[in-house]
Amino acid sequence: MFRRVLVANRGEIAVRVIRALKELGIETVAIYSEADRNALHVEMADYAICIGPAAAKDSYLNFSRILSAAEVSDADAVHPGYGFLAENPDFAELVEASGMVFIGPSPSSMRLMGDKIEARKTMKKVGVPILPGTDGPVESLSQVKKVVDEIGLPVIIKAAAGGGGRGMRIVRDVAGLEKAFFMAQKEAETAFGDPRVYVEKYVEKPRHIEIQVIGDKFGNMVYLGERECSIQRRHQKLLEEAPSPAVDKKLREIMGEKAVEGALSIGYYSAGTLEFLLDSQGEFYFMEMNTRIQVEHPVTEWVTGEDIIRLQILAAMGEKLPISQSDVKIFGHAIEVRINAEDPERGFAPSPGTINVLHLPGGPGVRVDSHIYQGYTVPSNYDSLLAKVVVFDKSRALAISRLRRALEETVIEGVKTTIPFFLKLIEDESFAKGDFDTHFLERFRW
Repeated sequence: MFRRVLVANRGEIAVRVIRALKELGIETVAIYSEADRNALHVEMADYAICIGPAAAKDSYLNFSRILSAAEVSDADAVHPGYGFLAENPDFAELVEASGMVFIGPSPSSMRLMGDKIEARKTMKKVGVPILPGTDGPVESLSQVKKVVDEIGLPVIIKAAAGGGGRGMRIVRDVAGLEKAFFMAQKEAETAFGDPRVYVEKYVEKPRHIEIQVIGDKFGNMVYLGERECSIQRRHQKLLEEAPSPAVDKKLREIMGEKAVEGALSIGYYSAGTLEFLLDSQGEFYFMEMNTRIQVEHPVTEWVTGEDIIRLQILAAMGEKLPISQSDVKIFGHAIEVRINAEDPERGFAPSPGTINVLHLPGGPGVRVDSHIYQGYTVPSNYDSLLAKVVVFDKSRALAISRLRRALEETVIEGVKTTIPFFLKLIEDESFAKGDFDTHFLERFRW
């Protein structure tokens, strides 16, 4: 059992992790930048240490300052949350070299899945479906043209070290191939310091489906169903739900089993997510693996009854997974919306400021994961997420109705939020029917 854990993050995920640790009887250490001096996670933790100025590079991304805080506080382990250093294998290695436990997978697993080309090769070896494309990086335009001749258009050129939609270019005609190739290389180099790109067949109007897995250090692994993540804006998820309206029991089992096989093939332990594209014919293809807890993990917790972060912590402590696949049951329906400090009327422009009136929703089947409070000043230095409103009910239709009620009940004044956008979205007939894909918001008239 860990005695004390440092939470290397901020915002709602730091609050969520601190709660899980407290329930396990483990002392908590918060770190914070000068901009977060009055943050909720600082107040909730048993100990708190300032690690630097507001800029993330000088605080939440600064290896030495975080490790110094962990050593000074005599922490046994470090939980990275999501974002920041959560998928940085170099940071994980330094945590372990300092005699502490990194609450996450092994650095080697992170490094392998962080390279999208190697991840494709690895999944292909164990029979996880992948899209037709290159087995390695393409280094010249002639190589790209050869691939296109073999698999046909459209294709997508992707950064090997990519994520968040950066370093990606869709090509639908030969005339646009050269520009797309060089632009993808340049963006990959700028964003990730790695110019390598690869080519895949592009799927028109796919759904984005992810499978949650959790494993221990003894080779035990289960999948906890799927999440529907197709409601996206510029490759950033805005709304997630479980289960997916497009996935039935048979497909769930097939995708889940393939996800487990893929994760076990790299010696994975901890919580992780394998992301897939699902086409209109019901065929699915591996995209990437996220080697951390996901923002949207609460919807899976609702429909399975499992505390994923608790399971993640127990796995890091060397405990055996307390559940088997036969224990996992999917019941009801859960939907999560990300309430951001953004103004949808102005192209979702950031809206920092002070929250002067706040009322968060409650009642049956409503969960709010948040770090805000009345009087809290939303800094401009970090992600704009204010709260995750998550609802649960017996069916998808009832969950949508409950979400409407919860959003109408929510009051956040002092900053603009995405609540009006979501209230309009859930009234859309196609959304209500579950008839959408990853390009839905490009067609949605806001």
